[in-house]
Amino acid sequence: MTFAFYLSSSIAVASAFRVITNTNPVHALLYLIISLISVAMIFFSLGAPFAGMLEMIAYAGAIMVLFVFVVMILNLGPTSVVQERAWLKPNIWLGPVILTALLLSELLYMLFAYQSGQTISNTKIDAKAIGGSLFGPYLLVVELTSMLLLAAAVTTFHLGRNEANE
Repeated sequence: MTFAFYLSSSIAVASAFRVITNTNPVHALLYLIISLISVAMIFFSLGAPFAGMLEMIAYAGAIMVLFVFVVMILNLGPTSVVQERAWLKPNIWLGPVILTALLLSELLYMLFAYQSGQTISNTKIDAKAIGGSLFGPYLLVVELTSMLLLAAAVTTFHLGRNEANE
């Protein structure tokens, strides 16, 4: 399990570095998804499968949906389609595909090499513990985050509507 932890953490650091250094937003988004999935794999290797699934569903899934939502609202037109085709050439996918293949092989290794429920620290974190932690001492932070996300959604809608009217 320590091998899985170190492999996931190195993939997370490498893909996060590519997110920061990449100038193309689509490519940076691909590496961001890989980074979030590798962080979920870190949670799995530490014995927190619920936190890992939340990471994959809430962050990796929601970010992709948000990205598509922003593109649909902005309605960039046919010039953006040509630009996206130029950005998404097959050689661009090489880095994310290699990192994803490493994460997939690590996941399969963890599923078949270890017994179910075996962890590094021999402690399990369940949904009740996470819920108690989030809505106990961190209630204010959770509510402020939800208000920030609501403000971002309203701003995105407002910006997209103004550009469509002009």
